[in-house]
Amino acid sequence: MRPQRNGLGAWIMIGAVVVYMGFLIVAPITALIIGAFGDGLTAVWQGITSQAFLRSLWLSLRIALLVVLVQSVFGTMIAWVLVRQDFWGKSFLNGLIDMPFAVSPVVVGYMLLLLFGRNGFLFPVLARLGISVAFSVPGMFLATLFVSLPFMAREMIPAIENLDREQEYAAETLGANQWTVFFRVIFPQLQSALLYGLTLTFARALGEFGAVLVIGGGVQGRTETTTLFIFRSLEERQFIDAYSAAILLGVFSVVIVFIADEMKRRHSKHLEAGEQAPVV
Repeated sequence: MRPQRNGLGAWIMIGAVVVYMGFLIVAPITALIIGAFGDGLTAVWQGITSQAFLRSLWLSLRIALLVVLVQSVFGTMIAWVLVRQDFWGKSFLNGLIDMPFAVSPVVVGYMLLLLFGRNGFLFPVLARLGISVAFSVPGMFLATLFVSLPFMAREMIPAIENLDREQEYAAETLGANQWTVFFRVIFPQLQSALLYGLTLTFARALGEFGAVLVIGGGVQGRTETTTLFIFRSLEERQFIDAYSAAILLGVFSVVIVFIADEMKRRHSKHLEAGEQAPVV
């Protein structure tokens, strides 16, 4: 197909998109960089090497990595069940996956407080077991797990739907058991989608704010993630610390987004080329 020359209407639309994206993304990033480096590079370095920031960053990374580990297993299982199994309530379960998109993270944190807080339904049982969820890291982990639920499942569902079933049947005919079929035939075809889903999940978990603030309380040195550190620094008018932390978190996010886009591009090329995993 020959490329068409852009007319006046197309250029107007392109210009509108560029202005819109620049206003929403480029302008805030520029203002953030200017604010961070307003007092020089030394102030930025002091901000990102402070003990408070490093502790918050380490907590954010720990929660995000644990969430990625759990979602890699259960997100894939959810997608597999929705594609390969038929059961009553399947449509309802499929709709529930998208609930984190519709529910405010603050509401999520509040719901967890109603369950695990001092007056929560599950608090007496957890208290007897010596388990603390509200205003502690486990509660923050559960909140992040909830808000990041859709990313892995929604990425894996179309990938599983597009699997080449003939290769599975061929492997089974040759005597391969279910585990061999999965790891030698199915999994190689899902790798790109899996990595893309994990990348989006990690980015979402790393940037969570509202839910972890409500359920964790933002206690400095204990339940303060990087986003909560930025929020506290702004409240205390420690603007350089807040700007510096935001830039570093933004760099993480940009790198993650570019990695995810590259994975998606390669995966699309493989699908267009019709590449298939070899039956071994």
